[in-house]
Parts: sequence; structure tokens; C-alpha cells
Amino acid sequence: MLIENLQSKTKLALLTVIATIAGCAVICLGVFYAALHMVSERNKQIYVLQGSTPLLAERTDLEVNLEVECRSHIEMFHQFFFTLAPDEDYIKWTLGKAMYLCDESGMQQKNSLEEKGFYSKLQSATAYFFIHTDSIRIDMEKMTFEYYGTQRIERPSSILTRSLVTAGVLKSSKRTHNNPHGLLITQWRTVSNKDIEYRSKAGL
Repeated sequence: MLIENLQSKTKLALLTVIATIAGCAVICLGVFYAALHMVSERNKQIYVLQGSTPLLAERTDLEVNLEVECRSHIEMFHQFFFTLAPDEDYIKWTLGKAMYLCDESGMQQKNSLEEKGFYSKLQSATAYFFIHTDSIRIDMEKMTFEYYGTQRIERPSSILTRSLVTAGVLKSSKRTHNNPHGLLITQWRTVSNKDIEYRSKAGL
């Protein structure tokens, strides 16, 4: 009887020790992971100085905003390249801004238009070119895109509306004042550019 009581107490003590060790291990692991999470969150915080006052700012991973940045970069390039006015200095400025966002494929299209006298005709005809972005499709795995837009070409006597589709490939580049997204459009080409509506101002 005494031996059975001793065995029962020994088992109980052993179970208590095991349970205590297991509980401590769970608590330690919980504290460890909580500390890792706190350090990770802390590393995402950066401070910027406004004068002499430090301000807390949040750092986000590039992957989170990459698609947004890609869309913004593509739209910005097309706005610069296709928004034109009958002013030589303005044309040089806006095309110059566009060239910072694209590789030689953009320069080739610009040079081709220059050789055809496109920009000279634009100035002599007093034509204004505007572009509206309809949609942008991006394959984030291949970093390819298709841009769908509507062009409005306004002359003193008429308004022409055209549909525009272009395509290209995006690659990473260095962020600069002229290229704030740190991206570069490559292999850029015009897929389609068709007239969809012509209106005479005389009838407006």
C-alpha cells in the first residue's frame, strides 16, 4: 500500500514537472516570437527631421506598392509623350521629360516622328494633342504592360478622337528627380492608333 502511494506521488510529481517545463517552453517561444515581431515592426519605422523636430514615418516594402508605381510610371510617360502643343519649346520640354522614363525605344519613335515632320506640321496647324488613360494592363510576373488610351487632337477647325494602344516591358532603374518611380520602359511600341470620331467645329 505504501509502495503504491509512493508510485502515485512520484508519477504526479513527474507529470507536474513535465507540465511545468512544457508551459515554460510555450511561454518562452511566445515571448521570442513576440520580440521578433516587435523588432520587425520597429525596423519599419524611420524618423525624418523637420527642422530640429524628429517625425515618425512608416517604411513600406517596395513589393506592396510596385504595381501602383508601375501604373503611375506608365501613365506619366504617356502623358509627357502624347500631350503636345504648337510650341517648339514646350514640345522639347515634354518629350525630354518622357525620355527619362523610357529607353532607346522611346527615342526611336520620337526620331521617326521628327523625320516625318510630325512636330513641324503640328506647329503649323496649331494643333493641340491631349491623352486620356482608359486602362493599363500589367503582368507583374513578366513585367509587361499594355496601355489603352484616347487621344484628342484639336485644330482650329476640327476635333479628332483616336484610340491608342501601346505595349512594352518595365525594368528597374535608379530613382532620380526625373525618374521618381525608379522604373524604365523598354521595348516600347505602338500597337494600334485608329481614328474613332471626327467633328468639324463649324457644326458645333
